[in-house]
Amino acid sequence: MSESSIEKHTGDSKVLANNDSEVPVVGEVYDVVDHGADSQLKRQLGSRHISMIGLASSIGMGLWLGSGTSLMNAGPAGIFLGYILAGTIIWSVSHSIGEMAIMYPLPSAFVQWTNIFVDQSAGFALGWAYWLSFWITIANELQGVVTVISFWTTAVPTAALITIFWLVIVAVNVGAVKWFAEIEVVAAAIKFGFIFVVIISGIVLSAGGGPKGGYPARAGGTMGFQFWNEMPFINGFKGFLSVMPTCIFALSGSENAGLVAAETSNPRRSVPKAVKSMWVRLSLFYILGSLIITINVSPTDSNLFGGSGTNASPFVIMYRNDGVAPLAHIMNAVILISVLSTGGISGYAGSRILVGMSQLGMAPKVMQNTDSWGRPWWGLIPTLLIGGGLSYLNVSNSGATVFDWFSNLTSLFTLFGWGMICLSHIRMRAAWKAQGRSTDDLPWKSWAFPWAAYWGLFWSSVLIIVEFYLAVWPLNDKSSAKNFFANYLSVVAIVIFYIGAKIYYRGRRWNDLMQIDLDASRRFYAPRDMEHGENRSFTKWLKFSRKN
Repeated sequence: MSESSIEKHTGDSKVLANNDSEVPVVGEVYDVVDHGADSQLKRQLGSRHISMIGLASSIGMGLWLGSGTSLMNAGPAGIFLGYILAGTIIWSVSHSIGEMAIMYPLPSAFVQWTNIFVDQSAGFALGWAYWLSFWITIANELQGVVTVISFWTTAVPTAALITIFWLVIVAVNVGAVKWFAEIEVVAAAIKFGFIFVVIISGIVLSAGGGPKGGYPARAGGTMGFQFWNEMPFINGFKGFLSVMPTCIFALSGSENAGLVAAETSNPRRSVPKAVKSMWVRLSLFYILGSLIITINVSPTDSNLFGGSGTNASPFVIMYRNDGVAPLAHIMNAVILISVLSTGGISGYAGSRILVGMSQLGMAPKVMQNTDSWGRPWWGLIPTLLIGGGLSYLNVSNSGATVFDWFSNLTSLFTLFGWGMICLSHIRMRAAWKAQGRSTDDLPWKSWAFPWAAYWGLFWSSVLIIVEFYLAVWPLNDKSSAKNFFANYLSVVAIVIFYIGAKIYYRGRRWNDLMQIDLDASRRFYAPRDMEHGENRSFTKWLKFSRKN
């Protein structure tokens, strides 16, 4: 620990305390020197905000609408297994985020971690690639709005709908940061609350409890897993591989909890809660959610998103087919809120990426500037403008086509980001060990290290290769240069960014473990902040006091 890490106040005097001199004792007051707070962002958010934004950021078009395309292409077993695999990856990534976001709560989080622990060139490539991904996500969510509204009416021109809801996303982001966070908390609560309705009602409908007796009853079949029995996999193993980009896209955004940590008052208390809640989100939304649609909606339903009918969400189709019209409309409204929420979070995250890049000298310094409310205008404006502008591609192309382009591109950026988060965690721990530090000094330790980090890194790498295979030999289409670049342009961009940075930084190798400064961007916590929630007991305090 550096000597400037903790300051102890005794009366009017100030004495430095560190591991080699004075040792903190219970009851004394300490100031935390927060080296990661040298941006102009305000630390106004708390545990509730980071947990709910982490919950809400990945629940958008990928889950509610993209699941329909996946169901058609891979069948019920294919989509279910796809979400399980993708879920294990992001669960692993979340543990790496948790450990690093607590100790290094920086504006662009994983971009700056990569720069510190891996390589400047990799950090440069990751930062600009992720900024591009946030444009694409905003555009994709806006085109998702058009699909959602078409369930009610097709009278409003596509361009008008995009413009109206683009302005809504802009309005959410231009308010005070705390207002933005409160809006996202409400949106997350709506999403989280309604998933219980979906699960319970889906089970009832599958058992024949709906007004029309459920699809199996209408078709003269058996209740329950009829579609699993008839067509568990569609298009074989290639069909299963084809759903992975959509599954990754659906889960993308979960890593945004690392970005929010830079604006929370005490990441040591906030971040672990977000990490520990990850399994709830995965099990409720993705695992059980996908299971519900596979037992209620036929993969051959023409109205599924990407089909020849209304292109509706499989969740909406489930209710409509079983004659529960009110729930179909409510479900569609929840989806509308979800896609707007995810678009808003993407604007927030994209602007913070630029703030962090500016701190690293990889973007203009003006990007760091914020106003008195903590809004980084120089990062917000280009992110929202470009993302909204891209969404107009939907005017001259079908929603499902645009979704395929954007989800494939975003999933590749996401896989690169997840892989670099896990690699940064591995390298951080390696540097910690190489410099003779004890893991007992870490503010929070992931019990899943190192296996989770290696699991996330391995599968992120494998799936990037899988997407190359699908770009060269796409499902239900012929090989062509157009298909390849439409589906794999993200990797081309990453390679160009990386090579360009390598040339600029004169081909430096990965950062030397012994030369990595583990304290320069670190946040040090006072003893009172190290104790949180479940550990805030007299016994724990007494143990701490005796030890020191």
